[in-house]
Amino acid sequence: MSPLARQKPKWRRRAESRPDEILDAALEIFEQDGFDAARVEDIAKAANLSKAGVYLYFEAKDAILRGLIEREVAPVARNLRVVAETGVENPVSALRMIAAALTELASDKRKFAVPRLVLSLAGRYPDIAAYYRENVVEQGLSAISALLKAGVEKGVFRPCEPDIAARMFLGPIFLHGFYTHVLLGDPGTLSAEARVKAHTDILFNGLTLRP
Repeated sequence: MSPLARQKPKWRRRAESRPDEILDAALEIFEQDGFDAARVEDIAKAANLSKAGVYLYFEAKDAILRGLIEREVAPVARNLRVVAETGVENPVSALRMIAAALTELASDKRKFAVPRLVLSLAGRYPDIAAYYRENVVEQGLSAISALLKAGVEKGVFRPCEPDIAARMFLGPIFLHGFYTHVLLGDPGTLSAEARVKAHTDILFNGLTLRP
């Protein structure tokens, strides 16, 4: 049994706080024991609830993981859409803001925990992979693609295929998170701010010297 599942002192709690307590406990258990080995009863004990109490809020273990996706990362994708929709008058500034927000997420081990978990499960749990793709990745890609398209139409960016450019915008940012938090590679000495500056410099100015 996970040490996190040992009984903790009970306290009175508001009912609306319980889903978050369950999700907090589940994330720790999932990270410590792995999703497959994690048991709902261990999550319940870590959250100071009965197993039946967990099932009042989440019908199954994969529903808990969907809850984590919805709480931890789906709001980021929705915020990207807001930034993209409100940033069409200044697409360069909006893209810098998006790059900064995503770089912060990819740099923070705690914030990258759910993406890391989904990556580890995607091959065995296609339903989870599809849920994450539809509610997080495709939401973010479509928002960035729309912003790039608006920038092309305004003459700010040269003509490009916005869907492809959106993937190339996101790819390097999340490669850093994958390399650092999944493969446990050296994150390097650059700050998140410096990585954003380097990324957007290459994005907007390219690598080749201009005559």
